[in-house]
Amino acid sequence: MSLSLNGLSLAMLYFLIAAGFSLIFGLMSVLNLAHASFFLWGAYSGLAIFTTTGNFTLAVIGATIVGVIMGLLVEYLTLRPLYGNHLFQILMTLGLLLVFEELVKLIWGTTILGFPRPEILTGSLVILGRYFPVYRLFIIIAGIVVFIAVYLILNRTKIGITVRAGVEDEGMVQALGIDIRKVFSGVFGLGAGLAALGGVIGAPFLGVYPELGFEMLVPALIVVIIGGLGSFHGSFVGAVIIGLSQSFGGYFIPEFALAINVALLAIVLLIKPTGLFGIEGGH
Repeated sequence: MSLSLNGLSLAMLYFLIAAGFSLIFGLMSVLNLAHASFFLWGAYSGLAIFTTTGNFTLAVIGATIVGVIMGLLVEYLTLRPLYGNHLFQILMTLGLLLVFEELVKLIWGTTILGFPRPEILTGSLVILGRYFPVYRLFIIIAGIVVFIAVYLILNRTKIGITVRAGVEDEGMVQALGIDIRKVFSGVFGLGAGLAALGGVIGAPFLGVYPELGFEMLVPALIVVIIGGLGSFHGSFVGAVIIGLSQSFGGYFIPEFALAINVALLAIVLLIKPTGLFGIEGGH
């Protein structure tokens, strides 16, 4: 039970960073490797706000806003001229990932920083006869709530329908007179905000250090590919698969934990090259 709950805690953090990554690629066909930087800056900006105010709620809200602003600026200033050129996108966003990491080192230093857990989320609960940290339960619940909220937005609102239509057929959306550029920017900001949210709620669990974003990038990429590029619910399913496999694999055969995830990725691609919920013939 403990391994399952630990795996779900990791899964929700992977989901928050992978969901935006998947939507951005599915709608905009942008390979944004700098997406992991939004997770990193969410952790650091959340810590700065929490240290200043002592209010965890403000830290979560503030860090998410920081992520949205960063995402909008990155999209407008660096990626908008590179639409359609995947090689330049990879080079540009990889460079941005390194720049954002170095900026963190310049501002906060290179040492690992602790993010104290709010008092209400400290301690443990007994679940099926075993103690489990309250904060990890909070991460699981937060991830599920975000999934439900964004899923409802994507499937029950006009904006969400426009986004999903843009993923499936960008030309059709433009023909309807909808400014697809604004849709692109909105999705980019939403995706960056989700990643930053994952960073701030994951910081008390993972710690805060400059390499955090890069370390989250590889599992996030695996999650996105397994779930299917452009699929929001696919990111959730893929995150649960990878989170659980990493938890159980890391406990029983730690030296092969990463290899297990790569093997799962290979199996899924052999069976369904577009991922579990990817769109055939999509971006």
